[in-house]
Amino acid sequence: MQSAMMHATSAASTAVAAKSARARSSAFLNGGSAVAARAHPARPRRPLRDRSSLVTRAGRDYYEVLGVSRAADSKEMKRAYRTLARKYHPDVNKEPGAEETFKEISNAYEVLSDDQKKAVYDQYGEAGLKGGMGGMGGMGGMGGDPFSNPFDLFESFFGGGMGGGMGGRAQQRNRPTQGDDERFDLQIEFLEAVFGCEKELEVMRLEECDACTGTGVKSGTRPASCGTCGGQGQVVATVRTPLGNFQQVTACQACGGSGQTFTPCGSCGGDGRVRRSKRISLRVPPGVDSGSRLRVRSEGNAGKKGGPAGDLYVFVSVKDDPDLKRFDGVNVSSTVTIPYTSAILGTTQKVRTVDGEVDLKIPAGVQPGATLLMAKRGVPKLGSPSTRGDQYVTVKVTIPKSPSGEEKKLVEQIAKL
Repeated sequence: MQSAMMHATSAASTAVAAKSARARSSAFLNGGSAVAARAHPARPRRPLRDRSSLVTRAGRDYYEVLGVSRAADSKEMKRAYRTLARKYHPDVNKEPGAEETFKEISNAYEVLSDDQKKAVYDQYGEAGLKGGMGGMGGMGGMGGDPFSNPFDLFESFFGGGMGGGMGGRAQQRNRPTQGDDERFDLQIEFLEAVFGCEKELEVMRLEECDACTGTGVKSGTRPASCGTCGGQGQVVATVRTPLGNFQQVTACQACGGSGQTFTPCGSCGGDGRVRRSKRISLRVPPGVDSGSRLRVRSEGNAGKKGGPAGDLYVFVSVKDDPDLKRFDGVNVSSTVTIPYTSAILGTTQKVRTVDGEVDLKIPAGVQPGATLLMAKRGVPKLGSPSTRGDQYVTVKVTIPKSPSGEEKKLVEQIAKL
């Protein structure tokens, strides 16, 4: 019972560590800090697959995977891994199968770069790594899996990005980071969308804390080097395995990986930012429609440690108009109702447009359901307000349900013509 609980805890820890490692390696590939996150665009991370998928395809030669000969030395293997891992990392390469190829490359390098694992593989193949050949008792220890998570390997190999080594990692966590983008939903009237408008927005966002000037440190105190990690932001843990003792580098829990400890500011709780309301003037351009997104630069959430602010994205929705219906972005449709006599004789009818009421000439003999075109009476094109769509007017003809005797007589006379 106790062994089962320990195994479950170990599996859960592995999954959490794998997810964290992948996020950090992704940030490195995209040129940013491992802790800098932007809400827009947010890219969904893939869930870590079951550990059983973190192995190479059966029968695939590890030397072939890395593209090196069996006589290759450690430098050649390291160079091959560096090139291939960058090329096939799934957050850079979106081709189908790139993730599986990345895992194969990582697992192959993990084995061939380790003298003991390489010796077992050269003598017994992949089965020797998993089956305990040569008296090794199973390379993977409990569970028989000889491979660590490929994203952990990537992170440890590249050092988590710029800065180099453990000290560089702590410096990264203390660097200014850009603030998240903020979203604001704005509903406007139909004609405001057609011709544009000015709006005052009341936006809730994170702004720099006045009490600590954005440092997150309580006024009158100063940060100190973390006593647990010595200011490195990481600690080294020794893991015992059947192959011997291995060292594993993890983020320091005492300082959160920053390398510093401090008394947090009472106003912002140590974040360096507080949420406040701000009024922002927005010019809505002519031609916007429901679903249009307007970007206001640097009006999003404040960055950390003096980093630049994110952007404000305004998502527009437009109220319906009782008479005018918009379609194809720039065109408008409406209806006009006339008596049957006007349909026969023709008439001029006032029709509502986005510009107000306009006289529409209806030709004699117009048929019920006919559509008449009013050119350039539609909506301005977004980004090119001088270009406008058209208005299409559908004619409805009313016929009296109970015509008078005189009306019947006149219609009968017309019918005899």
